[in-house]
Amino acid sequence: MAHALIVEDDEDSARMMAALVAREGHSVMCANSLAAARRLMVMQRPDLLLLDLHLPDGDGFALLDEKNEALSDTVLVLMTGQASLETSIRAMRLGAADYLVKPINPQHLKGLLSRLIAPSQLRAEFDEVEELWRETGRFGPLIGRSQEMQRVYRQISRVARTAVTVFIHGESGTGKELVARAVHDMSRRRDQPFLAVNCGALSPSLIESEIFGHERGSFTGAERQHQGFFERAHGGTLFLDEVTEMPLELQVKLLRVLETGTFMRVGSTQVQQTDVRVIAATNRDAAAAVANGRMREDLLYRLNVFPIALPPLRERGDDIGLIASDFLQEVARQEGGGTKHLSRGAHARLAAWRWPGNVRELRNVLQRAWVMASGSEIDEEWLPAASAQGTADAPVRTPQAAYGDAVFAMPPAAAPELGRDGAPVPPAPGGQQLVIEIGTQLADAERQLILATYERCGGHKERTAALLGISMKTLYNRLKEYRQ
Repeated sequence: MAHALIVEDDEDSARMMAALVAREGHSVMCANSLAAARRLMVMQRPDLLLLDLHLPDGDGFALLDEKNEALSDTVLVLMTGQASLETSIRAMRLGAADYLVKPINPQHLKGLLSRLIAPSQLRAEFDEVEELWRETGRFGPLIGRSQEMQRVYRQISRVARTAVTVFIHGESGTGKELVARAVHDMSRRRDQPFLAVNCGALSPSLIESEIFGHERGSFTGAERQHQGFFERAHGGTLFLDEVTEMPLELQVKLLRVLETGTFMRVGSTQVQQTDVRVIAATNRDAAAAVANGRMREDLLYRLNVFPIALPPLRERGDDIGLIASDFLQEVARQEGGGTKHLSRGAHARLAAWRWPGNVRELRNVLQRAWVMASGSEIDEEWLPAASAQGTADAPVRTPQAAYGDAVFAMPPAAAPELGRDGAPVPPAPGGQQLVIEIGTQLADAERQLILATYERCGGHKERTAALLGISMKTLYNRLKEYRQ
């Protein structure tokens, strides 16, 4: 049982919250001013402090600026009339676990009470995670000891204790979803759902229904009511990957959810409440997406409360060998047949490659090398060669083309590669270069790359997706878009 202190000058609101806290089995006291709150904290240290920001004798933040020792192990929750960006940032700096928007929603408060974890317990858990990282190089689902990743770990440790929105930036394949999962697993929402949705992989005609849900009969084929991601993730975390791919008309509705915690299903006029922490991610330049009209500026400001920039694999130094060893152990567990290790030459080959597909590409390369290696040692025969990446004086070559030459090219005497249906994969025709002028719009460069790779693979979608490091669903959506 925890002890709660409610600092609220509205007597009706304070009485309602006190009754709910008591029903959940906690003791509770109320104060209608800063002065009253100080007296009650001296009498008994609160485990939970529900603090209004606007009080008769001052700003609620004043109680926190005093660095009161009585609050060192108290879960702080701020109450405000509007969840503004400024309030979110200040709450995070003061170590607030969450904030409630007035009028207080009883379900939100009940959910908050269900995930009470003392700050001291969180600190102890983070110490254990750090100790494990020092021993194994693993930080939750992430692997690495480089300075760049240590910065990311510090950011995760800091933001996981709060409820602010996180915006993850990084190239494709750097592990943005793993970072989102780490934030969730180390937060107070860890026992609630974690749902991930790739905004770029959903059909534009269905994305609103998938995210917000729909009512029966709201459109052709809607034969039953459907709960969207915001409803299914209630109390937990919703990870929106490739958020810059979301249609502009839907970005307006996402902004409303972030600001008010409310939404409506497609075909409904009833407002739904949601208690979800949003973590967004993009592999694009978000500022450029705003400039190009692909993302709303106000949404970017609302998402970018706590940015985390993930470094590409080529900038992580010795992390490549550490990750490779872990992947090979994972493949051995999945496939059986004993463990395999990299030769010294293989390690050098991996270190020399630029890894345009980042960690995802490394995993694919090692899976193929593990299959092709006949003994317990994996040498450089089946690994990409640095020479395939070209020189500074050579025409600009896409990383995918060089990767295809180095990794997917079969020796002359080898059997043809087979697809899932058992039929031979069409051989890649000539034309190993794609020249893109400097200053080309990113969306147009992506279009040229996808179509050129698709043509080079003879229209074989599975191989095209593998070369590009994207899902089959994303490839289908892109090809459909380009042929309109």
